[in-house]
Amino acid sequence: MHDLASIMMELGAVLFLLGLVGHGAARFGVSPIPFYLLCGLAFGHGGLIPLGASEEFIAIGAEIGVVLLLLTLGLEYTAGELLVGLRRNAPAGGLDLALNAAPGVAAAFLLGWDWRAAVVLGGVTAISSSGIIAKVLGDLGRLGNRETPVVLSVLVLEDLAMAVYLPVLTALLAGTTFAGAAQSLAIALGAMVGVLYLALRHSARVTRLVYNPTSDRNDEIILLRALGLALLVSGVAQQVQVSAAVGAFLVGIALSGPVAEGAREVLTPLRDLFAAVFFVFFGLQSDPAQIPSALLPALGLAAAGVATKMFTGWWAARRSGIATMGRFRAGAALIARGEFSIVIAGLAVASDVEPRLGPLAASYVLLMAIIGPVAARVVEPLTRAALRRRRSPHGATSSAPATRSAPVTGPVAGAGLVPPEPRGPLSVEADADPAAAGLDDPADLPQRPRDTVRD
Repeated sequence: MHDLASIMMELGAVLFLLGLVGHGAARFGVSPIPFYLLCGLAFGHGGLIPLGASEEFIAIGAEIGVVLLLLTLGLEYTAGELLVGLRRNAPAGGLDLALNAAPGVAAAFLLGWDWRAAVVLGGVTAISSSGIIAKVLGDLGRLGNRETPVVLSVLVLEDLAMAVYLPVLTALLAGTTFAGAAQSLAIALGAMVGVLYLALRHSARVTRLVYNPTSDRNDEIILLRALGLALLVSGVAQQVQVSAAVGAFLVGIALSGPVAEGAREVLTPLRDLFAAVFFVFFGLQSDPAQIPSALLPALGLAAAGVATKMFTGWWAARRSGIATMGRFRAGAALIARGEFSIVIAGLAVASDVEPRLGPLAASYVLLMAIIGPVAARVVEPLTRAALRRRRSPHGATSSAPATRSAPVTGPVAGAGLVPPEPRGPLSVEADADPAAAGLDDPADLPQRPRDTVRD
């Protein structure tokens, strides 16, 4: 048992270093996530300065970080918006899972592993990191972009698929009978349906659990009740094999009106603190000494994973009428892999399915956790440059004014989440290519806050 002084010194040093790293990243205009991950590598087992006293606290803080990231993400949308988005983007979710699981399954068989290892590695490569993506979208100010609801719908479909996949995988690895696996799956599906029903049908009652909208706002009460409710629901969801992230997200969408706005304001600083702890813990889980031996296959999987996620996001955004820039932003946003991939690989390592699977999964996830935030930041300038080069042989853009007759839809109407809403006389079609017209992407226009959209 480590003494309290050691825990406080280690934790204080880690947080102070993260503050310095985050400040440096902000000065250069880049996401701090890759640097937080590298700090975790430096502090982990086999790193430069292994942590001993505070590792357990950091592990718990990391779980709280995921809950807060998904809770605040859910606060951006209503239950009705989520349902419409899930229905419209179900084909994209299916394509996403199939395309991104295929490289992992193929790699496992090429490496000579058995079918159980192939099922595990397929899950590792298929699922994006909701925690990392939520942080990236917030850092880049893209929560109000028209393509963001498409990204969130794909993520939620992935997380719901995990509620089916994890019980089945656990049964496969443990050698459980078919009846036992079916029972676990039925419990997980029942819990998932129950939480969705409460979020969709009883949003007002859930909101009153946090605070009475007719009373004067009290930030202390909102903070305590919102965080407590999110942790409670996430814990119950985790207990019945449903993702804790899904539980937190559904709590967020169940809250509405001024209570949702107040919860978002008071939870944001707490979210940023625990999100940083989450990324450090993610790096702590990887042993730097094991990475070189698995680096080559991990690089191959990473290249395939970038390509398949880019295509998935591009195709899903195109189906929703998003313009070219938004399509590429959607694809880049989905690249990062993270907490779910580590959970899946951890189950396989504990079952001793394949000794080489753990290092490969850790190397792959670390690569994708770094590539994802970087890709999300650089995709805009790269896409703009490519579009300009594509038009350059035909001369400069015509000086004639572009036709701007159709109204621009609301910030997320292209994804089917908000009814169309005129912005004014100067606008373009939702499915038009703004780059070709010489205009900005509608997602770059000022976005309306959530409360006004609700009205």
